[in-house]
Order: sequence, then structure tokens, then C-alpha cells
Amino acid sequence: MTPSVETAPAPATRVWLFALLPLALLSILLVVLVKVGPAGLANDPDVPPVERLVVERAVLDSEGIHVAVLNDGPDDVAIAQVTVDDAYWAFTARDGRTSLSHLARTTLDIPYPWVAGEAHLVKVITSTGTTFEHEIPVAVRTPHADWRHLVAFTLVGLYVGVIPVALGLMWFPLVARLGRTGLDVLLAVTIGLLLFLLIDTTHEGLEASGVLPGSYQGTALFVASAMAAYLGLESFGAWLAARRARTSRGESAGAVLALLVATGIGFHNFGEGLAIGAAFALGEAALGTLLVIGFTLHNTTEGLAIVAPVAKDRPSIRTLVQLGVIGGVPTIAGAWVGGLVYSPVLAVLFLGFGAGAIAQVVLQIARQMAGTQSIAARFGALPVLSGLVGGFLIMLVTGMLVG
Repeated sequence: MTPSVETAPAPATRVWLFALLPLALLSILLVVLVKVGPAGLANDPDVPPVERLVVERAVLDSEGIHVAVLNDGPDDVAIAQVTVDDAYWAFTARDGRTSLSHLARTTLDIPYPWVAGEAHLVKVITSTGTTFEHEIPVAVRTPHADWRHLVAFTLVGLYVGVIPVALGLMWFPLVARLGRTGLDVLLAVTIGLLLFLLIDTTHEGLEASGVLPGSYQGTALFVASAMAAYLGLESFGAWLAARRARTSRGESAGAVLALLVATGIGFHNFGEGLAIGAAFALGEAALGTLLVIGFTLHNTTEGLAIVAPVAKDRPSIRTLVQLGVIGGVPTIAGAWVGGLVYSPVLAVLFLGFGAGAIAQVVLQIARQMAGTQSIAARFGALPVLSGLVGGFLIMLVTGMLVG
């Protein structure tokens, strides 16, 4: 009788076993930590619960105040009472839940007769007596999705995004007549404009991430979305350049750059629309003449930044319109989202996308201008340096008009 020979596992199987074994053991450890807690302290009655309740949004309508809350802490939170302006009010949880686990949310409906134009203070009190406050600075009916509000926010987006960018595109005939030195100065002005937008977007993104619930890791979310946009535009630009090399009818280098600029500005304007829509929804902004003029001046320079890379390409009217749509129309979409279904998470995401996209475009333009030179040497030339500083100052001055 021939003895049986046991076959050894295939090398690939061994690799998978070695990879999965630590993960399996780690899973067991995590289960133990969740159930028991470190050194058994999780169930210690002397350890107080950690309660972090976040009021995400307050909606005001004819039926009262509706407060959306999220449990941002590790322990369960039981909502016991609600006060408005230091008076106790009855409330109902829309889904019937007043006890929230980690990252669970609910909406509290409070039949409070709020007064338009006045400030109100809502306090949510848990079963342990911990109080969480949310101030409504100016009480105003929250916009809801109907034709009147859709048209109103569309007009806001047109005023501050589409029309200014279109006006900036009308400088193309002048830009197309510039010589090589003039074009380099104009591209440097474009970089100055974009650098200001980059700083402004980063500031707004970090500010918005600071008000997110801690569990969302707002700063990390902003940085991750910025990196995603940067790498995504890098890949998109490389794909367009490869397509241009494969076919004689592909886009020119300037056309590719203009498309990237318009995309980056579009991301920025979506974030801008979010902020504007949210401000109108909260009654904290008015569409006054000064605001319209300020945003028009501020965003007209974005149209100049879009046409600068195609100054020598003689693009068609259709191409210019397409670039203007990419750069300006996202302002309308942002105003819709900000005014009707505002989400601070979306605000951080799109501000991050805007920052990453603008950073990629700035580097792309700088590379094209430098050519075989180093970027530092190219921008050390006085005309180019003057254009860079001038572009930044233009955005700084027009930004002051916006407030």
C-alpha cells in the first residue's frame, strides 16, 4: 500500500493566511474592548457618561421650531427636556426616539410661536441634566423647496457667479492681442487671482470644518477632499494631454489649461454658493446693491483667469460659453443646496475640492510659464512678479467690497 503524501498549502494560500490572522485577532481584541472596556472601566458606575449632543440645524415654519440633533459622543444620550428662551416646552421626536446612540440623530418638533426678526435660544437637556444650547440669531421662516425659492436662489447664483464670469470672458478680444511679455504678465495675474482664491477657500474650509461634529473629523475631511481634487485634476489633465498627443484634433495645451482653471473655479464657486444660500436661509444676508456690486467685481476676475490660457488659441464662442458655464453655473447649484438643504459636511467637502483644484491649477500654470526654467527663476522677473502681486491685490481689494 502506497503511503499518502500530504500536499503543502500553495504559497498564495499561506500569504492570505498570514495576512488574515492578525486581522482576525485584532477583531477579537476590538470586540473585547467594546464589550468590556479598558480594564473593565466601561461599566464602572462611578465613571460619568460622556455626552456630546450637537444641534445640526434649526428649521422655522408655521408649526414652530424643528431642531435636528446628533449624538457626537461615545455614550448613549437620552433627551429629557427642551426649553426655548428659558421656558420649558413640550416636544416630540419625529421618529419617536429620544435616546440616541453614537452618531444617531433625530429631529425635535417644538410648537413654539417664534417671532420673526427676534433672537431665540433653544436648550436641549439630557436625562443627566447636561444642557446643550443653540442660538437662533434672527428668526426667519426657513426656505423650502418650491418654485419661488428655486427662482430666488437661481437669481442669486446668476448675480454672484454666472454674470461676473461672463463679463470677465468678454475681455478675451483684448487678451488675444497681447504679445508674449503681456501674456506672461496676464498669466502671472491669473496665478495671483487664484492664490487669493486658494487662501480664501482654505480659510473658509477650515472654519466650516471647525463647526462639524468631532466624529466627522472635519479638518481631515477637508484635507482629504482637497487631496482628492488635486490628484483627480492631475489625472484628468494628464489624460487630456495624452489624448492631445494621440490625435491632431485634440485640445491645445492652452485649452486643456483653461478647462482645468474653469473646473477649479467652478468648485470654488459651488462652495461660495453654499455659503451664500445658507446665509439667506438664516436671514443673515440681504441682496443689497453693495453686495451685488461687490461680488460682481470680485468674480469678474475669474473670467479673466479662464481666458488667459487660451489667449493665442482663437477659441470659438461655443468654447468660451462652455468654459463660462463650468466656472459660473456651480454657484447656482451651491445656492440651491445651501439655501434649501444645507449640510455642513457638504460645505466642507466642496470647499476642500475647491482648494485642491485651485492648487493644482496654480501649479499647472506655473509649470507652463516656466518651461525649461525653474519656477523661481521665471517668477523672479520683474514684469511677471508685478503681475503676480497685482492679481493678488485685485482680489484683495474687490474682496473688501464683498465683506
